Amino acid sequence: MKKVVTFGEIMLRLAPQGFLRFSQASSFDVVYGGGESNVAVSLANYGVPVDFVTRLPNNDIGQCAMMEMRKRGVGVDKIVYGGDRLGIYFLETGAVSRGSKVVYDRAHSAMSEIKPGMVDWDEVFKDVEWFHWTGITPAISQGAADACLEAVKAAQKNGVTVSTDLNYRAKLWKYGGDREAIMTELTSYCDVILGNEEDAEKHFGIKPEGLDITTQGEHVKAEAFLSVCTQMMEKFPRAKKVITTLRGSISASHNTWAGVLYDGETMFKSPEYQITDIVDRVGGGDSFMGGLIYGLLKYPEDDQNALNFAVAASCLKHTIKGDANLVTVPEVEKLMGGDASGRVAR
Repeated sequence: MKKVVTFGEIMLRLAPQGFLRFSQASSFDVVYGGGESNVAVSLANYGVPVDFVTRLPNNDIGQCAMMEMRKRGVGVDKIVYGGDRLGIYFLETGAVSRGSKVVYDRAHSAMSEIKPGMVDWDEVFKDVEWFHWTGITPAISQGAADACLEAVKAAQKNGVTVSTDLNYRAKLWKYGGDREAIMTELTSYCDVILGNEEDAEKHFGIKPEGLDITTQGEHVKAEAFLSVCTQMMEKFPRAKKVITTLRGSISASHNTWAGVLYDGETMFKSPEYQITDIVDRVGGGDSFMGGLIYGLLKYPEDDQNALNFAVAASCLKHTIKGDANLVTVPEVEKLMGGDASGRVAR
């Protein structure tokens, strides 16, 4: 496979141990992660050559974030340096009827102060097949949005496939940018679009017809999202595939998990998994996207298999502590084959 490039912010994640609340914490576990870096780690685990592009402070904490990517087999030589700090987010892990909470501390981070011209995108995209960005990056700052637009334009010029995970974040978009206009322009360059019903509605005002997602519980129906897929393709004619994850939230600890992929003619539906004892759901969507990119590259004529790989990979992510999905292709294929027993391999 040719190389994949992802672009976005990696952060320091600080979380109380186990299911403790912030007010109970006397220490925090340290993890480095972010939407696009998580996708890069997944791809590296699957044997795909991948570079992660970001801006890091040239200090010890920035070096730690870089070394985490290098340790996982992700290329780091296109990272640029500058600014004063790495962004931070605090995570309180929920359980049963108490949902998880995230508190961001990422103002004035090195990545938030990136500007167009800081990254040589023509150099980045040499011998690259695929570029991935998410809706988190343009939500950070106007400079990050402008740099992301510079990236997708360069990707198109260099004949690179472009994908996005729309990733609406209610706690971001604080700098006053026109979210719909920014996301519409960026998404117009995309060949593959991943987003759930909230992403489509918040960014573009597109709603699934006749569905209130908050009342669905475990009974999320794939057919209800066909209207979202068709509306997205009408709005973004470059898009060849529109994909959504189907998460039924029975509780913070028990979700159902599936996905659909629409190619303009056929809607493919994955098997549905019951995830009954979630270890860590942060990064679940990123693990889906990493699996999807791998699947579409590995099985270019088999969208069903690509979708099934993405759903199985992200199902396994819910069992892994931390942001990134640290599973292998054989482990994903084992679950795809129907073996969910969790028996010891020896």
